Amino acid sequence: MRVLHTADFHAGRSLRGFDRTPEVHDALTEIAALARTERADAVLVSGDLFDTANPSAEAEHAVFDFFLRLRDQGIPSVVIAGNHDSAARLASVTGLLGWVGVQVVAQPSANPADMIRTVETRGGERLVVGALPYLSERRLVKAADLLGGDTGAWRQKYREGMGFFLRRLGEGFTGSSVNMLMAHATMDGAVPSGSERTMQFDLTNSYTLSGLQLPPGAQYVALGHVHKPQQVSDAPPAYYPGSVIQLDFGEAGEKKQVNLIEVEAGRPARVHALPLASGRELRTLRVDLDHVENRLTQLQGFDGLLKVVVRAPAGTALPGLKDRVLNLAPNTLAVDLDAVQEDLALPELKREGLSLMELYERYHREKRGDLPDDLRAAFQEADELARTEEHA
Repeated sequence: MRVLHTADFHAGRSLRGFDRTPEVHDALTEIAALARTERADAVLVSGDLFDTANPSAEAEHAVFDFFLRLRDQGIPSVVIAGNHDSAARLASVTGLLGWVGVQVVAQPSANPADMIRTVETRGGERLVVGALPYLSERRLVKAADLLGGDTGAWRQKYREGMGFFLRRLGEGFTGSSVNMLMAHATMDGAVPSGSERTMQFDLTNSYTLSGLQLPPGAQYVALGHVHKPQQVSDAPPAYYPGSVIQLDFGEAGEKKQVNLIEVEAGRPARVHALPLASGRELRTLRVDLDHVENRLTQLQGFDGLLKVVVRAPAGTALPGLKDRVLNLAPNTLAVDLDAVQEDLALPELKREGLSLMELYERYHREKRGDLPDDLRAAFQEADELARTEEHA
């Protein structure tokens, strides 16, 4: 059996006012073509089809066109909702998508069996998927209440509550089928992309899952939520394929991919990364004010999208800077100023005999006003602790 795993389309994403949806559409068209050329028996989509709960018509067209392409090739798919998706919105089109071979699990169910989906492949094999859509702590408590769980304890124990669902989904696996788990969640040890945008998940232990919680019967765990492609567990093997294009400048330089899994019932899975070529390359250029024109001239052959960060002394007047940049690089989406504080950048010349506390007070005053007493005390305590450890 050959299964294609992808996630995190984020159709409808806008970057600094620039609509990335056409690039997402191109990537989805490329993935549908890969599903055909790689002879995929099924496709798994691990959440975040859309970037917002109320996507644009163009975003919906990009996603639904992808499923229609799979339908035309006779390739079924299983889809879960991510944290950016509207679970209710996806649930409302579940019946329609079913007509084109898409099985959607958008919301948790009072009966965990409803989150277990079966795909009969053209080769006569059976794929069983335990599909767990994104569950925030608040939604987890509500779902736990439906199932008669101890909601008072789970309110503070996200990991234990998620473990409950994972165990119940694992009970649906059989020895005669290929068994896979899907989830839109954060695993211990997952490395984020460094996205500029506020991430909608917490990488602390309170909101992550351990690989030890994954059902041992799963031959592959298809994850979504983290945009950097990576493997996060060996037994069972668990993978994030990552987002389908470089979605913001925090993902600049990342090579995007989907995963192809070759697997048989009762046998270990073999996972192959298939690179994606769609989407414009993102790049951040950090340059000193005096070198702006020279550096941008060197990039005139770059056809991706740029963010230019200009370093200049604090207080420097920069009239017309954005126009200067755009004149040389029209593909620039953002021009940001990195104001350099001279007395901190050149301490050997500018400290003027001031203590570290006095330097911090000066810095805080220039940036935010007078230093509050509690912050002063905390800084002093940290400074003393650092000095103690330095001489230990």
